[in-house]
Amino acid sequence: KDILLFIDNIFRFIQAGSEVSALLGRMPSAVGYQPTLAQDLAQLQERITSTRRGSITSVQAIYVPADDLTDPAPAAVFSHLDATIVLSRQIMELGIYPAVDPLDSYSNILDAQIIGARHYRVAH
Repeated sequence: KDILLFIDNIFRFIQAGSEVSALLGRMPSAVGYQPTLAQDLAQLQERITSTRRGSITSVQAIYVPADDLTDPAPAAVFSHLDATIVLSRQIMELGIYPAVDPLDSYSNILDAQIIGARHYRVAH
């Protein structure tokens, strides 16, 4: 089977892990997140994988605290994604919709053979 998986907000998973970690008495790490943040996310993301019997495509929304893309939680999620589309409050305030920030968005499959030579040149 081929699967399309939507995750409304992966940050909720991170918050839940942080709360459980606090209840277990673990010392929080950077910015108050659980010390096992990277490991917890890796275990979840590694389950989202294609097999010989089918493929899985995942579309994940993530809340970015204070719009800081370097915050440990979103940064840990980004490391598992093939592409990101970043929406910008500043672009939205200009009345541009969808408020996609092309400079903060990226794709690991930015390849001229996939997207075409002209699109590739414009992106670089």
